[in-house]
Amino acid sequence: MSSERQYPSSGYAWYMVVILTIAYILSFIDRYILGLLIEPIKADLNLTDTQIGYLLGFAFSLFYATMGLPLGYLADRKRRTFLVAAGITVWSLATAASGLAKNFGHMFIARMTVGAGEATLSPCAMSMISDSFPRKKRGRPIAFYTAALSLGAGIASLVSAGVLTWAKSVPEISMPFLGTVAPWQFTFIIVGLPGLLIALLMLTIREPKRQLTAGTDVKPEFSHMLRHVWQRKHVYLSFVAFVCLMTICAYSQGWNAPMFKRTWGWEAETYAVVNAIVLLAVGPLSVNVAGWLNDKLYAEGRKDAPLLIMIVGALIMVPTGIAAPLMPTPEIAMGFYAINTVGIAMTSATGVTGLINITPGEIRGQTIALYYMGISLAGLLLGPASVGWLSDNVFGNENLNFAVAAVPAIFGIPVLLLIRYARRVYLDEVAKQEAASGV
Repeated sequence: MSSERQYPSSGYAWYMVVILTIAYILSFIDRYILGLLIEPIKADLNLTDTQIGYLLGFAFSLFYATMGLPLGYLADRKRRTFLVAAGITVWSLATAASGLAKNFGHMFIARMTVGAGEATLSPCAMSMISDSFPRKKRGRPIAFYTAALSLGAGIASLVSAGVLTWAKSVPEISMPFLGTVAPWQFTFIIVGLPGLLIALLMLTIREPKRQLTAGTDVKPEFSHMLRHVWQRKHVYLSFVAFVCLMTICAYSQGWNAPMFKRTWGWEAETYAVVNAIVLLAVGPLSVNVAGWLNDKLYAEGRKDAPLLIMIVGALIMVPTGIAAPLMPTPEIAMGFYAINTVGIAMTSATGVTGLINITPGEIRGQTIALYYMGISLAGLLLGPASVGWLSDNVFGNENLNFAVAAVPAIFGIPVLLLIRYARRVYLDEVAKQEAASGV
C-alpha cells in the first residue's frame, strides 16, 4: 500500500515542479513564437502561406506527437531527469537554429527538431510529479506545471509585439560571430539559448522513486500500455474528448490576430499586447485555482473531481468561443476571450490529473505520451485547418470571424452531449484503479 513516507519531502518535490515548469514555459515560448513572427519570416525567406502552414502544423506537431510514444516508453524505464535535460538541450538549440534559417528547408528541419525535443518533457514531467506527490495532493503541482501554457503564450506575445514594433525602425542587428541578423532571427536566438541553463539545472534533480501498482515491479512493454487503454477505450475516449475539444478551440485561436485585423482593424502588435495581458492576468490564476479546487473536491470524496472541473471548463469554453468573434467591438470580444481562457485553463489544469487517476503507475509515462499525441494532433490538425477551410469554402475570407466562431460549435456540442456517460464510466474506472493500487 502506498504511504506518505514513500514520497520525497514536500519542499524538494515542489523545487522539482518549479524547474519543470520553467522548462515548460520556455518550451511553449519556443513553440508559440513562430506564429507571431510570420510576416517578417515570410518576407525574408520568400515563403508562401502554404509553407508557413507546414511549419506551424506539420513540421512541429506530427514529430512532436509521434516521438512522444517511444519517449513515453523510455520515461517508464529510464532516468527521466536525463531524458528531460537532453530534450531541453535539443529544442533550445533547434529554436536558436531557427533564427539562422536561410530557406524553407532549413526552417522545416529546425521546427521539426524543436518538436522532437519538446516531446520528451511532458511525459517525463507528469510521471515525475505523480511519483513525487500522493494522489490527494497531485492537483496543485500538476496545475502549477500546466499554468506554463498561459505564461509561455503571454510572454511570447509580449516579446513578439516588441519585435513587430521594433522591426519597423531597426531593420538589422549585429551579433558577434553571426554578423548582421534581422529582428526575427535575433528573437529566435535569444529565446532559445536560455534553455541550456535549465537543462543543466535538471541534472541536479534526483530521480523520483516510481510508485507502481501494488504487487507490480516489472517494466511493461509498449503493448501492455496499448492493451490496457484499448480494453478501457470507452473510458479513455470519453475522457480525452473534453481535452481534445480544449486543444481544438485553443489552437483555432491561432487565427485570432488576422481575425482581429480583418474584423475590427487591430494591427498584429496591438492584438499581441492585449492578448498577452489577458493570458497573463487570467490563465495562470485560473489554472492554479482549478488545481486547488481539484484537491479540495477530491479530499471531500469527489473521486471524479478532475473530470468535473474539465466539464465546467467545457461549459464555459464553448459558448464564449462561439460568441467572442461575433461581438461588435474588439474590446468586448477580448472580454469574452478572457472568460474563454478560464474555461481552457480549467480543462488543461486537470486533464493529466484525471488521466493519472485511471492509469497504473508502471505505464503512466507511455499513457501520458499517447494522451499528448492525441490531443496535440486533434488541436493542431483540426483547429487551424477547420478555420481555414471554413473561411475559404463556406464564409469567405472577409468573414473570418464566422469561421472562428463555428469551430467551438462544431466540435463542442457533440462533446457536451457526453457529460453524463463520461462521468459514469470514469467513476467506475477510478474505483477499479484505487482497488488495484491499494489506496
